[in-house]
Amino acid sequence: MKKYDPVNEEVLAALRKAVGPDYVKNDPETLERYKTDEEPDPRYHHRPEVVVAPATAAEVAAVMKIANRYNVPVTPRGAGTSVSCGAIPVYGGIVLLIERMNKILELNSSAMYMRVEAGCRTIDIQKAANEAGLLYAGDPCSAESCLIGGNLATNAGGNKAVRYGVTRNQVYSVEVVTPTGEITELGYRLKKCSTGYCLDQLVIGSEGTLGIITAATLKLLPLCPYRLDLLAVFTDVSKAVALVPLLIKAGLNPTSVEFMDNGFVRAASDYSETRLPHYEDGSYVIVTVETYSEEELDMKTEKLSELCEEAGATDVLEADERVWRVRRNCLEGSKALSKVSTSDDLVVPVDKIADCLDHLMEVAKGFDFRCMCLAHAGDGNLHFNILKMDLDDEQWEQQLAAFHKIAYAYVYSIGGRLSGEHGIGAKKTAYMDEYTDPVELAIMRSIKRALDPNLILNPGKLFTM
Repeated sequence: MKKYDPVNEEVLAALRKAVGPDYVKNDPETLERYKTDEEPDPRYHHRPEVVVAPATAAEVAAVMKIANRYNVPVTPRGAGTSVSCGAIPVYGGIVLLIERMNKILELNSSAMYMRVEAGCRTIDIQKAANEAGLLYAGDPCSAESCLIGGNLATNAGGNKAVRYGVTRNQVYSVEVVTPTGEITELGYRLKKCSTGYCLDQLVIGSEGTLGIITAATLKLLPLCPYRLDLLAVFTDVSKAVALVPLLIKAGLNPTSVEFMDNGFVRAASDYSETRLPHYEDGSYVIVTVETYSEEELDMKTEKLSELCEEAGATDVLEADERVWRVRRNCLEGSKALSKVSTSDDLVVPVDKIADCLDHLMEVAKGFDFRCMCLAHAGDGNLHFNILKMDLDDEQWEQQLAAFHKIAYAYVYSIGGRLSGEHGIGAKKTAYMDEYTDPVELAIMRSIKRALDPNLILNPGKLFTM
């Protein structure tokens, strides 16, 4: 493990000169605030030594040069919505905030693109696109609070990924500050390009280990004028998840297919103070279909209802805002049941999602924690939320490790991987080392060393060095 030097007065003075004294904080209250992101388990918490908030790419570059000069680690941070310890400063040092870089720089409705700074909230980007009659298709569930820079760094997925793809599919180019403090633009506003390595896509999804994204040119799409949200309620979980491949095969091209088991239905409904059908025994599949004509929507609605009924749905209803409010409050609802929990973000081939859910929920019954599942079912992304409940720390650690050993081996055996959208962060580095092909892992480490020779940027994330 690399050794880093402490943030001393000389480093603080250099940082104040680079970004201004008002944006360099090392008081105890600030350091305590940035010791974690959305991670509630104190075992993972680490306090930084200083928090800096640059306002431009040039200031970010200056911070990175200072960090390299003084051998101090830097942890970039967006809104802190990571659930994989992605924004936790594992080795202390500098936490670098991007929240001051929050402008929409350009919206070109005729060419259908938007240029934004990395600190823009995702929901503000969505709203700006909608006001121009267009769509920004990136839609993570934390859109109201997360920042686009964090979405890019983690290649966030979300509700619309089954139709439009994940964050990397919504981007033309990114402005990046390299780990050694250079500024460059990666990618081009082109439909296709075969000119050199695809470096923009390398940095997107690298979890802030290969560069700090400071701005991006985003793709915009035509906004579908017709939409239906349908709720299919199942009292048999297996039948609910088995619906997904039927929807895909039918050619309905849904915008989203979201699944919530009854544990999440009840917890999120209680938190939202909302009662929906089959609160006691129902698992939910929420399907969104969008079209450019009313006739097409009517046709797809009829076909969708038929498929749900044939699959064994107890009720098929039009989903209103109450349904989406419950879906958005799933994680908050689970936190009300247990202060400490962990959200496993597993991804499997779409045709294996029913098998995976059945198998791992059955495995979970052998443990004393509580396990609930929700999923972006249309793209095979399962979230097993595991609640500590009344277990003591030793029991929690032992049982969680035992479950993970079974779960991860099974997921890889059916062609899945450790994360579909949350990333590896600091939480799954040991598992990344264990389950990744050694040649693939060696390539990743070689890239990291080439771009970040001093291992300054977001150390302790993705894999061990």
